[in-house]
Amino acid sequence: MAETTVRERVGEVEISLSAGKLAQLADGAVVVRIGDTEVLVTATGSRRLREGVDFFPLTVDVEERTYAVGRIPGSFFRREGRATEKATLTARLIDRPLRPNFAEGYRHDTHVVATVLAADLENPHDILALNGASAALTVSPIPFEGPIGAIRLALIDGDWVPFPTYEQGEEAVFEIVVAGKRNSEGTVDISMVEAGASEESYRMVEAGAQASDEATVAAGLEISKEYIATLIDLQLELAEKLGDPEPVEWTMLSDYSDEMYAKVEGLAKSKLEALGTIVKKHERQNAESAVKDEVLEALALDDDDKDGLKEAKAAFSKVQKNVMRSRVVADRVRIDGRATDEIRQLTAEVGVIPGMHGSAIFQRGETQVLNVTTLGMLKMEQMLDTISPEDSKRYMHHYNMPPFATGEAGFMRGPKRREIGHGALAEKALLPVIPPAEDFPYAYRLVSEVLMSNGSSSMASVCGSTLSLMDAGVPIHAPVAGIAMGLIYHDGEFVTLTDILGVEDHLGDMDFKVAGTPDMITALQLDTKIEGLPADVLIAAMNQAHEARMFILETMKACIADPRSELAETAPKIEAVMIPKDKIGEVIGPKGKTIRELEAETGASIDIDDDGTIRVGAPDTTSLNLAKERILAIGFPPEAKVGEVYDGEVVNVTKFGAFVNILPGRDGLLHISKIGGGKRIDKVEDVLNLGDAVKVIVREIDDRGKVSLDMADAPTGGESDGGGSDEPRKERSDNDRRDDRGASRDDRGGRSGGRNRDRNRDDKPADKPADKPADKPGRKVVSFEDEFEAGS
Repeated sequence: MAETTVRERVGEVEISLSAGKLAQLADGAVVVRIGDTEVLVTATGSRRLREGVDFFPLTVDVEERTYAVGRIPGSFFRREGRATEKATLTARLIDRPLRPNFAEGYRHDTHVVATVLAADLENPHDILALNGASAALTVSPIPFEGPIGAIRLALIDGDWVPFPTYEQGEEAVFEIVVAGKRNSEGTVDISMVEAGASEESYRMVEAGAQASDEATVAAGLEISKEYIATLIDLQLELAEKLGDPEPVEWTMLSDYSDEMYAKVEGLAKSKLEALGTIVKKHERQNAESAVKDEVLEALALDDDDKDGLKEAKAAFSKVQKNVMRSRVVADRVRIDGRATDEIRQLTAEVGVIPGMHGSAIFQRGETQVLNVTTLGMLKMEQMLDTISPEDSKRYMHHYNMPPFATGEAGFMRGPKRREIGHGALAEKALLPVIPPAEDFPYAYRLVSEVLMSNGSSSMASVCGSTLSLMDAGVPIHAPVAGIAMGLIYHDGEFVTLTDILGVEDHLGDMDFKVAGTPDMITALQLDTKIEGLPADVLIAAMNQAHEARMFILETMKACIADPRSELAETAPKIEAVMIPKDKIGEVIGPKGKTIRELEAETGASIDIDDDGTIRVGAPDTTSLNLAKERILAIGFPPEAKVGEVYDGEVVNVTKFGAFVNILPGRDGLLHISKIGGGKRIDKVEDVLNLGDAVKVIVREIDDRGKVSLDMADAPTGGESDGGGSDEPRKERSDNDRRDDRGASRDDRGGRSGGRNRDRNRDDKPADKPADKPADKPGRKVVSFEDEFEAGS
């Protein structure tokens, strides 16, 4: 089969879809490309239907290959392992808009795989994978009721830019990913939204940039429809060029017959309507289970009739769903008796766990989240091994929801995709208000422990994060609150619900989460179970969510209005200092010796940047100040003064003397001739060793800042020549020195017996010195200057 390619320009970029060359045994395979980023997406449906499947088994995997960026994996086995967090989030991004758009009753195992073949580190691959997944399903025989188009828009300088690059994303105040499909009228309905503000967005808005408020985001959603329509047309063009695929006989299942539904509705409807006043989750579930048992008993089904029992239970669930939906639409009363825009009872508390850097509990009805903040040095930031330019992050949010949170028993085997997704959403919501590292040099790890869950636990995690950060003393720019909205579509009418319960999420048509400050949206996520959502309904839901967000922020403000003025006693104290770049090596020391000693002696943790920024973290202020003092003394060493006496330490020993540290960052040379106290010594180690304490006096500081030292307790009669007599040498003039030696240097023919000294050193060993006239009796002629130069 020949390769077929279609292309279209979207904004400033060209996107292409190709099929027919790669992975031809898959039901559908499409390569999608922008720039030099290329993703192969395949879709395959199992021909055999698993028994007992009462759900649609769709699996989406994203494979990030490091060869895509020309790199070998850094793992021990040098191959990719488990999916990265980014790959998991991309898989969820693909799954969410696709899942509602398969034919009713289709239950075959379906597998969508997106493999990143090339990544140019300029164009993100996630939205390409989503469009490629829809295209692969569209050209396949799988009963997919698409196609779906998806676009990312970035708000830059007040304009929405389609398919932004990574660099443009950093310049954006806000980014939205929107997926949608055409309705029967030919217009685009929105089926999925994933959006968030950038790390710098709050500061951009303060500087005058357009804020991501409800009106701005709504405008972006409206603009997205034009691009979505273009991408849908491109997929249809590819499908038309390829022609119809070979048909497949799929088994389409029906959960229940019309006859069974009528029977169950007659037995259960009135009883379920009577349960509408029960507020508590477990009490209501128990009552509903009792009604179900009564219905099954009334149907008088045989215990061996497993298919009949399964059909009856499915019909009961549908009746239960319709009762709830009709009551909301007709009476504007919800399953727990609340009005459609009413929020459950709120409670907030900070400082709940002793010894933590920051902690808080936020509770909304029967949803309760404990959030704990832990602060650390910037070197504790998470290092990312991905195929995108981002290589680290200092703000991390982890979301945990154990089985007991819903009153169930189960297994705990690490975070699932849902937990990873909820943690990423809460992380995205708070990131724009986190202070920059220059102002607050900390890494953050926030953990949300869901202790009770009855709807909206991810948004409770957002609220708990704000409280916990403020309790920790983190100077966030503004508090952030989140709310989960729902939607009921019944008999052609849409009703938006504020603060949905778990059952409303399960039985409703939309899960719409909005988080933000009083002035801007920081994160937004929408998923629908119906084919599409009119934009005006979504905009109305955003406005309703804003009112709820403001109400929640007032409750949080009553708990803690501003970040604490000081960090907790248990939190690390971190400050940054600057030193000259040429002093970095001295702070580190040979093989890290100096920095290790600093950390060991002060109890501080030290992190050094290439620009000379040094971040010092310590468990208490005393250790912090001591470490800073030591570092600054090395970076800006105090000046030694001639004639001053210092208590020093020998830090290096050479053949010609000892180097003595007299001040932080300041060493001086104590020449071998000054060490013997008037006596000649053959080796420095005969008197001084590494680490010895010694009292010295500064004799001279030359133009280059080099310090010459003398022993502070040296004889005052003059400099020692190191000669054999214990008597100190008398003061003599230069003439006396020459007379003692009996001849001038010229008469002796120089130090090397008449040969050039430099050539003698460089080329060959020195000749034996010429015989010299005898000196005065009892004295030995020694030139320490010669020994110094020879030793150096």
